[in-house]
Amino acid sequence: MKVGIIGLGRMGEGMSRRMIKAGIEVHGYRNNYAKAEEQYEKGYISGCTTSLENLVQVVHTGVGTLTQEESKSPGIFMMVVPAETVEDTIDELLPLLSDGDIIIDHGNSNFKDSRRRAKRLSKYGIQYIDCGTSGGVYGLERGYCLMVGGANGAVSVCAPIFRALAPGIASAPRTDPESRATSAEYGWLHCGGPGAGHFVKMVHNGIEYGIMQAYAEGFNILHEANAGSAYVKAGDAEVAPMDNPEDYQYDIDCSEVAELWRRGSVVGSWLLDLTADVLRGDRELSKFDGGVSDSGEGRWTVHAAVDLGVPAPVISGALYSRFESRRLGKFANKVLNGMRAMFGGHDVR
Repeated sequence: MKVGIIGLGRMGEGMSRRMIKAGIEVHGYRNNYAKAEEQYEKGYISGCTTSLENLVQVVHTGVGTLTQEESKSPGIFMMVVPAETVEDTIDELLPLLSDGDIIIDHGNSNFKDSRRRAKRLSKYGIQYIDCGTSGGVYGLERGYCLMVGGANGAVSVCAPIFRALAPGIASAPRTDPESRATSAEYGWLHCGGPGAGHFVKMVHNGIEYGIMQAYAEGFNILHEANAGSAYVKAGDAEVAPMDNPEDYQYDIDCSEVAELWRRGSVVGSWLLDLTADVLRGDRELSKFDGGVSDSGEGRWTVHAAVDLGVPAPVISGALYSRFESRRLGKFANKVLNGMRAMFGGHDVR
């Protein structure tokens, strides 16, 4: 089997290496050809090209002799590019493709965009698969969790790719060892028609927002648990007093708590493993400024919840906390300052 991959950053490279290990021939293209050559020399890709046009030619015609089965197979092109460049990449790729070819989008695209792209490409005989991909830079060793959307035929053709990228059945204990294993137990799932893969990945990332926020808030409470030792009752009407400062005089080592919770606790997870790692290196996390980005999936999840009339207070709150972390609520707080100053003569804090 042979594929073309567009985008050879850390994630694209890791995916290529897993496919090569599984016996898939992977030809790659990236804007920096010198870097692609380095990856080729290291054996991370089977070949590299200087343009998308050359990549399509290589995938269609091959290097060396194609088997009879391969000569009848559609060209498969995997995009591992930022969401904002997907449309431009498709526009450049489309005139080069042949009827029946398959594009797989591994980026974090909005599921509505994926539905639209699949419909557009189908008019040209091109099959489009949206593949929400979780695993990041750790996917090379751990494998990638793949949430796939698209037509049955295209997904079946690409199943060997998904099997090569996925973690495998041994990556987690089976829920029902007596039942027949499904693809989900191997780490990939055909979630439905066009857009379904990116819809599931969107919600996956919304859940991630909520889990991460819960960890962050919990560790912040632990971090501030010694506030009572420095508390001075000033009789300030502007600040609610701490009723019992003696209750909050614990000097808790958050890095050690993180290590503790990794072992036997119900809140243990890979995210907690990563948290323990970063706290071990810098207990005060001094290299971070506290401003947290949101890449879109959290917003889209909240939008979907509103459209569906489904309550999602945790995910919504986590998203708004990220807005606040970037001081996007600064003017609202100034309005509060102004109102309190006007109606009660309260000091500004």
